[in-house]
Amino acid sequence: MTTKRIGIHLSTAGGAHTAVERARAAGANTFQIFTSSPRTWRAAPIAADVAAKMRALRAEHDIGPAVIHANYLINLASQTEDVLVKSSIAFRGEVERALALGAEFLVLHPGSWKGLTRDEGLRRAALGIEKAVEGLDFAESNFHLLIENTAGSEHSLGGSFDQVAEMAELLRSHLPVGVCLDTCHTHVAGYDIVSETGWEETVAEIERTIGASNVKVWHCNDAKAARGSKLDRHEHIGEGMIGAGPFRRLLNDPRFAHCAFVAETPVDEPGDIEKNVRALQGLAALGGKK
Repeated sequence: MTTKRIGIHLSTAGGAHTAVERARAAGANTFQIFTSSPRTWRAAPIAADVAAKMRALRAEHDIGPAVIHANYLINLASQTEDVLVKSSIAFRGEVERALALGAEFLVLHPGSWKGLTRDEGLRRAALGIEKAVEGLDFAESNFHLLIENTAGSEHSLGGSFDQVAEMAELLRSHLPVGVCLDTCHTHVAGYDIVSETGWEETVAEIERTIGASNVKVWHCNDAKAARGSKLDRHEHIGEGMIGAGPFRRLLNDPRFAHCAFVAETPVDEPGDIEKNVRALQGLAALGGKK
């Protein structure tokens, strides 16, 4: 893909394949979806005709990669047996649906380590993922699981780049794995992505821990809260505590030229989806490091 990939999280009302048409309507050439309700355990498999339609529409209109965000309830670091069993079943279902749709990426929050040390939590979550995907064949797909960094709230795994890197490394021999970084999460976790000096220091830390080449997707979200606040509250592009300049810098940074950039911004009014896609596209077109 030589064209910069900019998109947004979209509804799948009417079937997962409808997100492709919604992406086109928004002027996007990539997108993210849920394949089931993100806050319930139950999920239906993807119908064969829906999967075929999505693949055909994506090919026809050159829309991709397709990014799926996993269920928010999944916590494969849980010490509660019921939650752990449900999380394993739900996660395997997420992977199976991603494979059925031909999605390139499945984004997962690492989980919560409450009752454990962070190191124990990371290892428990990695083992849970490994067990959940046993027997699945990734050889004929472009699929990657992406571990997402988090806002760094209490007991949440993934609030630092080294935690994300460690979890990815633990999984690398079991399935294709990469990383999704979220601008809002990065900012509220305490990293400076606003100043030019801070950006360079943050990218140096990404390179040292994760490796920029392992970052496949950036969630592009402005932040309602201050740096280091640990509060995960997304804002429209350029209207929050991060501001427009850092997104321009990110979108034009050659170290992330291979990435897809996907907004998860609020939909407060009609037209907000298109507004945020246009904002990212406009900043990408400006070039430079401002």
